[in-house]
Amino acid sequence: MQAPLSLLCLPCAGASATMYLRWRRLLPRWIEVVPVELPGRGQRLGEDFVEDFDSLVARLCAEQDAALRGNFALFGHSMGALLAWGITQRLRANGRALPRTLLVSGSAAPSQRDPDRFVDMDDDDALIGDLRKQGGTPQELFTSPELLRMTLDTLAADYRVCQSFEHPGNAPLPVALHAFAGRQDDVEPWRMEAWRGETACPGFTLDWFEGGHFFIRQHETPVLAVLAQRLAQSATGGVHAPRALA
Repeated sequence: MQAPLSLLCLPCAGASATMYLRWRRLLPRWIEVVPVELPGRGQRLGEDFVEDFDSLVARLCAEQDAALRGNFALFGHSMGALLAWGITQRLRANGRALPRTLLVSGSAAPSQRDPDRFVDMDDDDALIGDLRKQGGTPQELFTSPELLRMTLDTLAADYRVCQSFEHPGNAPLPVALHAFAGRQDDVEPWRMEAWRGETACPGFTLDWFEGGHFFIRQHETPVLAVLAQRLAQSATGGVHAPRALA
């Protein structure tokens, strides 16, 4: 029987952590899904956004102090992957216990981020165009002025977080790391493969799935099957070959 493990899940840009709630009934019971809500959205809608990467990481570490102890792992998609990496780096810098594993999805490695990704993303038209390009946004949102305004404000704030990130050139983390990617996503394969250099542990995997940026929703069942496998792998210390699934 697997020992219980807390899986802290960080959302992508413009999204709320509620995107992970359904995982609680879809993943094995030994995995406790802990959605990490960011300021300014979901149940924290009344709070101000935090628009600086280092400040947001520091705040999340303080707020999630109790959860970042014991047997835990971190998962993040897109911007959430960068935040999960940043939290792990901060834990190491503070001499804290590290997650059992780091799972990153749909995001270029910190050392290989595209410097032009957020150029000219400072007005509504550009943000709406980016939402449509990424896919995964319900059409109903674009016809609701109130929902669209909230989404655009959140997305703009999150893009400023990403723009503020500067790679500090840290040594590889002594943490098992597993990456997930969509075959039709705009993130180039070599930027995903570069996550290999962020871990000093053997057994790095990069699993590919059909779908675009939101492949974790489009192909949720196979994604969660591999996610559970990678967490079990880290718990037992085993090494498994990456899988390419539809």
